[in-house]
Amino acid sequence: MELKDLITGSNERLRIIQELVPGKQITLAHIIASPDPILYHKLGLNPELDFTGSAIGILTVSPAETAIIAADIATKSANVDLSFVDRFSGTLIITGLISDVESALSAIVSYCRDRLGFTVCELSKT
Repeated sequence: MELKDLITGSNERLRIIQELVPGKQITLAHIIASPDPILYHKLGLNPELDFTGSAIGILTVSPAETAIIAADIATKSANVDLSFVDRFSGTLIITGLISDVESALSAIVSYCRDRLGFTVCELSKT
């Protein structure tokens, strides 16, 4: 007997429908200040960067396409490099000097909160 038979109590097929109903939110806005250089390598980021005073910024947004808008704001508001943008998962990773990464993430959070009506988390830093 298969697991679905145990759940339904019969030989009928169990049908599961999943829906994603995203809210308008930033769920993570984090700065990794002065990361160990191995982290750049493990994430597949540019290993030729000068790691002195550098940072990695990580952002997750919903709806996921907002990552495109966030990437645009990041590059227009600070001297950061786009390391990863995923319009399907809503993930954005930026790199640059600590102050630039912080400025870029702050600009994204402010814009999404004030102009787009998003629920946003606090900017965190380690």
